[in-house]
Parts: sequence; structure tokens; C-alpha cells
Amino acid sequence: MFTIDAHLDLSMNAMEWNRDLRQTAHQIRQREQGMTDKPDRAKGTVSLPDLRRGKVGLVVATQIARYVAPDNPLPGWQSPEQAWAQTQGQRMWYEAMVDDGQMTPIRNLDELEAHLVLWSDNDPVDDKPIGYILSLEGADSLVTVDHVQRAYDYGLRAIGPAHYGPGRYAQGTDATGPMGPMGHDLLREMERLNIILDATHLSDDSFRDALDHFNGPVWASHHNCRALVNHNRQFSDEQLRELIARDAVIGGPLDAWMMVPGWVRGTSTPESTNCSLSVMIDHLDHICQLAGNANHIGIGSDLDGAFGKEQCPYDLDTIADLQKIPDLLRQRGYTDADIANVMHGNWLRFLRRAWA
Repeated sequence: MFTIDAHLDLSMNAMEWNRDLRQTAHQIRQREQGMTDKPDRAKGTVSLPDLRRGKVGLVVATQIARYVAPDNPLPGWQSPEQAWAQTQGQRMWYEAMVDDGQMTPIRNLDELEAHLVLWSDNDPVDDKPIGYILSLEGADSLVTVDHVQRAYDYGLRAIGPAHYGPGRYAQGTDATGPMGPMGHDLLREMERLNIILDATHLSDDSFRDALDHFNGPVWASHHNCRALVNHNRQFSDEQLRELIARDAVIGGPLDAWMMVPGWVRGTSTPESTNCSLSVMIDHLDHICQLAGNANHIGIGSDLDGAFGKEQCPYDLDTIADLQKIPDLLRQRGYTDADIANVMHGNWLRFLRRAWA
């Protein structure tokens, strides 16, 4: 089944992890044998061939670079200008993949519909480019609000104002506080340009602030449920209901610590915590029970978002295994129409409305 994944850090893996994503995940793992600089070396799950093998023909692909103030212990860049330059290098990688025929940018409704036609024919998928919608995860790299227009001009279509910790425009995971005047200016410019607001990673206060000040399209590309795993990285039922009321779509991520309670980094394993793909269905189903339908859920896997097989469902070897999800939904009683909506239909409905 044609599948949309609403959150993949492809350029980060290419540029910071130095992975040639034109190779298969297994080939990348083989090349990384013996490397220890990253916790997920030789355990990656994402590549362009594996996306094709799993019929994942459209992704929301990120740029990401955090600015960190002198008192911020998180890793990141020491100035917004450095962070901006990092995102531009990531953008150049996407453009290099377009030049190589591996990927194609999706920036408007015409490009979306043409790409869907390409993927709907019966030709082998090995030669089809992966469509990507460019998203910025964390807005710190936008040196000024005027940079939003520059980013829109080169194809940026979604922004998550925050990532981890305190940000220049909003407060993120593990931080507290509202967005403030700079954040409000960002939201106004996003609304003017019809850029999608990604509510993922916003602190509770910044989430409330963002929804109060933004009238454009809102989604949550990769976010699970606080009722199942109690952490501020997750959405409370109240927040989920607010997103549902805005006709948002929430993508289910596959990072084990967000899927199962009590995960201890470096100690827990997917097997010891019984973290399988069905756990993601638990989170998606919880959202469906709040909504009363299956119109607000999708996939936003976040696979290889600085983790690999050591921290994702034990029954997933590569991203191609997203094709196991339809059977898991069917076992829970979801209809064929519901399953198609989860795999691609809800994201498409959202985009068609947002870009109309």
C-alpha cells in the first residue's frame, strides 16, 4: 500500500551521520561495522531503496540545527547563523538527490497530484523518486523572521518552532514557558505564507500559545500519547482533542522511549520492554477513541532520528516493514478505508485542504 511517512531526518543522516542513503540499510550497516561515534552505528533502518521497497513514496523530510545559548547543555550551534548554514548544507543534499533522480520536491498541489499519479502506475518502484515535503524541525536556525520567506522560496512548507529545550522562538521538550513576541512574529509570517505549523515538541505552554495565535493549518508530524507514556514529550488527551478540533493529523513515531513506559536509555531493549509495532497501534487507537474516528492519525516514524534498531520496535528491520501496519490495524478491527487513511489518506486530505 502506498505509504506516507510524515517525519524523517534524511539530510541529518546524510550530512551528520555520513550515510549514503542511496545504499540499502543493510549495506550502510555493513560499512559502519566497528564504528562507535554514534549509538546507532550499524543499526540504521532508513534508506532510499528501503523506502521504495516499503512503498513509502512520499515523506516529510527535515532540516534541523539547534542554536544553544552558553548556559544550554544540549548539543548544538553557538550562533543562529551557524545553524542556518547547517540547514543550508542539508538543503543542498536534498537538491543533490533531486539531481540524481532519487528524490523530487513536493511544494504545491499540482506537484503532489502528479507525484501520486507517478506512484499509482504499475511500473517497478525501483526507478521512482521519493517525493519529499521540506520541513524545519526547530526554528532556531531562522536568523530572523525575514528568513522564513527565503526558506519558503526554496521549498520549506512546514515548521516546528521548537525541538528539545529552550528555543529562540518557542520552548520545546523538557522546557517550559510560552512562545513570546518573537514566536508570535514567526507564526504571523508562517500564516501569511501558508506554512504548516508542526506542533510536535512544543512545551505545554508554547503549544497553548501557538494554537491561540495561529490560524493556519496545524499537524503533529510525530507525537504519541501522554496517557500511555507519561512524559512532557507526549500529548495529553486535552491537547489531542484540541488538535482534533483543528482537523489536524497526528503521526505515530517509532522511538521506543516514546512508545513504552519506563524506558531507560542504554539499558532497556525493545525485546525486554515488549516494544513491537503493535504498541504504535495502541497510541494511534487511543487518538481514534478520543476522535471517534480514524481520520486524525497517520505515520510519522522518526526512524533513524538519532536512534536505530536498538531503540525501535523489535519486529521492524528496516523502514520497509511499515507495510506490516495494515495487518496490525486489521486485527484491531479497522476497516480497509480506515487503513488506507492511516497509511496515506489522512495526510493527503490534510495537504489537499491546506494547499487548495
